[in-house]
Amino acid sequence: MTKFKTWDGLELNYRVWEGDGVPVVLQHGVVADTNANWMGTGVVGALHAAGHTVVSLDARGHGRSDKPHDSARYSWSAMAKDVSALYDELGFDRVVQVGYSMGGVISLLVAAADERVTKLAVGGIGSGVLDCGGVDRRVIDIDDLRTAMRGDGAGASPTAMMFRILADVVGADRAAIEAVAAGLDYEPIKTLAEVTVPTLVLAGTNDPFAAEPERLAAALPDGTLIVVPGDHLMAVVAPAFHAALVDFAKS
Repeated sequence: MTKFKTWDGLELNYRVWEGDGVPVVLQHGVVADTNANWMGTGVVGALHAAGHTVVSLDARGHGRSDKPHDSARYSWSAMAKDVSALYDELGFDRVVQVGYSMGGVISLLVAAADERVTKLAVGGIGSGVLDCGGVDRRVIDIDDLRTAMRGDGAGASPTAMMFRILADVVGADRAAIEAVAAGLDYEPIKTLAEVTVPTLVLAGTNDPFAAEPERLAAALPDGTLIVVPGDHLMAVVAPAFHAALVDFAKS
């Protein structure tokens, strides 16, 4: 585990597993971190066993990275710039970028703006990117997620409480997660036309956050879709998810 100062001075935590070829950079979902989204689910192990260099970033407000409680420190563009800042820190000139859920939206923004991304894989997202500009607000309301992070979460929906439970399991700073949610309360994606690299969309069969993934894949200039068993939390654990990602990341 190593930390670096990103573009606005926050210290962000990342971890590297050395291997060969184009590095695979992982960005996790909201509330989660490197361990919860990538290590504990077997994704890092599968990629590293296949020989890849793997890098995972704890997003601002998450994991072992700095966690300001000011929502002004969080935005989709800020988090995308953090990923590019990590490329700079590690001297990468080519990367395979991978993101899940919140990290999937971030990774789409990175791929649209940073020419060092040669391939992109996103999971846990679907037509919400097209219809809602990012987070699928038909599934979860941002204010509802913020409610779940306050006090005992009273009044939050069962879907939002799922994230509250996850926050407590991973030891997240709930005040920071509330600030993250407030900071990300806008639609960052207007078009996918600039995401021109080969893109793999991975979606769980029972994941409401990845509804109609075929529409997302079709909207990408070079998108393909693979559907795997599982819901939003379990799809990333599926061996089919790991196999598809390992195969896609091959040089």
